[in-house]
Amino acid sequence: MKTSLLAVFFYISIFFTSLPHFGFSQEDRPLNIIMIGAHPDDCDIKGGGTAALFVELGHNVKFVSVTNGDAGHMTEGGGMLAKRRREETKEVERRLGVTYDVLDNHDGELLATLPVRLDIIRLIRDWDADVVISPRPNDYHPDHRYTAILVQDAAYMVGVPNIAPDTPPLPKNPVFLYFQDNFQKPNPFSADIAVDITSVIDKKILAMDAHESQFYEWLPWIGGYEEEVPKGSEARKEWLKNKRWGSVSPEAITALEKWYGPQKAAEAKYAEAFEICEYGSRPNEGEIKRLFPMLGK
Repeated sequence: MKTSLLAVFFYISIFFTSLPHFGFSQEDRPLNIIMIGAHPDDCDIKGGGTAALFVELGHNVKFVSVTNGDAGHMTEGGGMLAKRRREETKEVERRLGVTYDVLDNHDGELLATLPVRLDIIRLIRDWDADVVISPRPNDYHPDHRYTAILVQDAAYMVGVPNIAPDTPPLPKNPVFLYFQDNFQKPNPFSADIAVDITSVIDKKILAMDAHESQFYEWLPWIGGYEEEVPKGSEARKEWLKNKRWGSVSPEAITALEKWYGPQKAAEAKYAEAFEICEYGSRPNEGEIKRLFPMLGK
C-alpha cells in the first residue's frame, strides 16, 4: 500500500512539474538562457549586456566556455592559466549574476567530436534552456567555428531520448540564436533581434573587466596595442568601453527600429544583435517578445 501511494505522489509531482512545458503558467516561470562560447570571455563580449538585462528581470542565465582558455596568453599557459581564467569567470558570476561553466577542453585544439557534443547536449538539457546562443560557423578562430558546429549538431538532439540517455530530453526544442559577427563570407550576419543594452553597458564592461588576463594583457599583446592599456582600475574600464564599443552597427539599428520603434532606436548607444538559427524552434514575433521581454522597453 505504501509503495502504491509513493508511486501516486511521484507521478503527481512529475505532472505538476511538467505543467509549464504544456502551456500552463508559461508566462510566469523564469526564462532559462544559455550562451555558449569557445573561450572564457566570449559570452561576456557578445552577450554580456543582454545577460545583464535578463538577470535584472529575474531570469536565469548560464555562460559556457567550451575550452578552458589554457593557450590565451603570451607568457602563461597550461594548467595555471586555465586555473586563472576559471577564477576570472567566477568573478564574472559575482559581478553579473550569471552561472559560468568552463569545460576542460584545450584552447586552440577544439574539434567537433561526439564526446564534446554530448557534453553540450547535457548542459542544454540540464539548464532546461528556452534560448541557446552561440557563434556562427564562419569565423576566423577554429575554436569559434567548432563551437558553432557543436551547438548546431546538438540542436535537434536535445529532444532525442536515446542520445545522452543519462539526461532527460527536452520536451520542446529551444530557440537557437547566433551572436553577431562581422564576417561576410560565405554569408553575412542577419540581425533578427537587437537588444538595447545602453542601461547596462557598465555592467557588461564590469564583467569583461574581470577577465584581466585577456583584455589588459593577452589581447593588447597579440593586437599590438599594449602601450594603450591604462594602469588605474577606473581608467581601464573606461578605456575598455571605448576600445571595444563604437557606434551601433547598421544591421543592429534596423533591428532596433523594428523592436523598439525609431525614436527609442535612435537613443540606443549600445546594442547586441542576434540571428535566428534554422535548426531550433522557429519563433514568431510574439514568441520573440516573450523570450526577450526587454524588447521595446
